[in-house]
Amino acid sequence: MSNTFGRLFRFTTWGESHGPALGVVVDGCPAGLPLDESDLQRDLDRRRPGQSRVTTQRKEEDRAEILSGVFEGKTTGHPISILIRNKDADSSKYEPLRNLFRPGHADFTYIQKWGIRDHRGGGRSSARETAARVAAGAIAKKLLARLGVSILGYVDQVGEVRWDGAHFDADEIERNIVRCPDAETASRMEAAILEARKAGDSVGGAITVLADGVPAGWGEPLYGRLDSDLAAAMMSINAVKGVEIGSGFRAAGMRGSENNDPFEMKDGEPGVRTNNAGGILGGISTGAPIVVRFAVKPTSSILIEQDTVTTSGEKTTVKVEGRHDPCVATRAVPIGEAMMALVLADHWRLGLGSRIE
Repeated sequence: MSNTFGRLFRFTTWGESHGPALGVVVDGCPAGLPLDESDLQRDLDRRRPGQSRVTTQRKEEDRAEILSGVFEGKTTGHPISILIRNKDADSSKYEPLRNLFRPGHADFTYIQKWGIRDHRGGGRSSARETAARVAAGAIAKKLLARLGVSILGYVDQVGEVRWDGAHFDADEIERNIVRCPDAETASRMEAAILEARKAGDSVGGAITVLADGVPAGWGEPLYGRLDSDLAAAMMSINAVKGVEIGSGFRAAGMRGSENNDPFEMKDGEPGVRTNNAGGILGGISTGAPIVVRFAVKPTSSILIEQDTVTTSGEKTTVKVEGRHDPCVATRAVPIGEAMMALVLADHWRLGLGSRIE
């Protein structure tokens, strides 16, 4: 079972969408890091449901309870166990879906693999699991901050509405409900989401996550590359269907003379003039900001009637009622930040013994 991610700084999540609780165990966090539940709550509040008119209206406080690994306000170096209770699960809307396959969901594949599935909100396949990742990521973020590393994510596309990159205001990201760094574009993104919701449909989007302050030299080639681990981390998030590092897929249309980042001296040290590589060369960080972008598909749960079959093979149709996000991109921002932080914390620990000075 692949419920654990990371090597030296690693985490294991557990729980289902409509179970009594979910949680995470973080192993590999060094001792002595000041930590309490308030350190986890900011990012959990950014991810939690019911926060705006463009998210699901399920009401969950997502209050983190630290059960182990912290003593007198500091980490002990032992596993940190975190509990998040489910308080507003409504399974009644899912009972009619018990014996059929919802298009776009993991119902069919879970049955094929295990012969059993939890039909209540998708069970283990639900994005509700990402609350546990965000809690773990908050620990990694705090650890990285002590190393001078900061992480920032934002929505750059919703449906056909894409931010042109002309105006970036970091403070604007948390001022609007779609988490776009440009207020005018955010307004158009919000309208696109609400239009899809009104039609009983959904819309996709894209998120960019930046890590600043990562020193050159993090990464474990050949099969533990920093970029491959980041790609795996982002692809593990529900609904993600594509990941780019730096120029990403745009590089396919560029020449080497355009895509290569020239080196120059900066404050007495070699550095890159541009950053098409997204802060990573040969699987190792260059010291430039790390840039990861990922695309999320439109939410699979929609009110429009779709063709499907039952578990016994009979043709039928389905409309998925209940409380669902019309666009998952807005709540995916803190999840992407968490996964970036968890990978970077792991690679920091992996690189500590790389050489003897």
